[in-house]
Amino acid sequence: MSLLIRGRLQGDWLSEETRDGEFERQDSRFRHWITPDGAPGPTGEGGFPAEPGRYHLYVSLACPWAHRTLILRALKGLEDLIGVSVVHPVMPDTGWHFGAYPGATGDRVNGFEHLHQVYTLADPQYTGIVTVPVLWDTQRRTIVNNESADIVRMFNGAFDAFTDRRTDFYPLDLRPAIDAINARVYEDVNNGVYRAGFATTQRAYEAACRRLFTALDDLEARLARQPWLVGEVLTEADWRLLTTLVRFDAVYHGHFKCNLRRLVDYPNLWAYTRALYQIPGVAETVHLDHIKTHYYGSHRHLNPSGIIPLGPELDFTSPHGRETPPGARSAAPPS
Repeated sequence: MSLLIRGRLQGDWLSEETRDGEFERQDSRFRHWITPDGAPGPTGEGGFPAEPGRYHLYVSLACPWAHRTLILRALKGLEDLIGVSVVHPVMPDTGWHFGAYPGATGDRVNGFEHLHQVYTLADPQYTGIVTVPVLWDTQRRTIVNNESADIVRMFNGAFDAFTDRRTDFYPLDLRPAIDAINARVYEDVNNGVYRAGFATTQRAYEAACRRLFTALDDLEARLARQPWLVGEVLTEADWRLLTTLVRFDAVYHGHFKCNLRRLVDYPNLWAYTRALYQIPGVAETVHLDHIKTHYYGSHRHLNPSGIIPLGPELDFTSPHGRETPPGARSAAPPS
């Protein structure tokens, strides 16, 4: 990532998100919503109606936050409606950039070399961290939203008039339960691995690591009782957790020192990860080459040599044995 202050590129973005040795993620700054008719969403201003071909998604295939949006884009059948540009996996001091690498695409909309140029095109005085994902409006030439949780919700429902995949991953009757599990997973797992990995004191690292594994232990017990996080229905909560789990043994266990246990040491969590991975459309969004290259090649304060490990060998395609119980709503979206 990179840091902009009043539109000017600065160094050391990580210091902006570290307080007293603890990693504190900043809130996203662009929070407008695409809605079916262009009416204002929960935050921001209106004027962003759902239209095929109007919006474009900037992502890193390595980033778990961007990965969420790619999963919903695939499951909801939005690939032909919303284009994608993929950054180079290695992030230098200038932040996310577009360059030649297998799976990277270049900037297909604006032709920029760096993602921070997208931010300053939207707001020449932008101050904050330059992150992915970014949802771009090609008509108004501005950023709609750079908060992955919001983009997941938009993809879940805003474009239903243009797709035959109507599975609702945020059903009204389950929203309180989804919101509750999302809050725990975000705080202790999704962001917990970063709080452990980017800690600069022993106290902060140990506190984050213990909270992380307490949460994983609780999730393991939960998944011993039910197929998905909120019961028998597959929801956005599962996709938000998956993007951390698929990176866990390959990156977070070693690179971020989250090594009390591996994901494969949790029978239910490991089977659950494989079950989600094997849902049609999901495997194509998982790119372990980008994931490992990014983390081990970009965080030189954690891995000065930049050497990318060969392992571990992970088989997300092996049988998982977590069949949806009789009477449960189907986990897979309709084809």
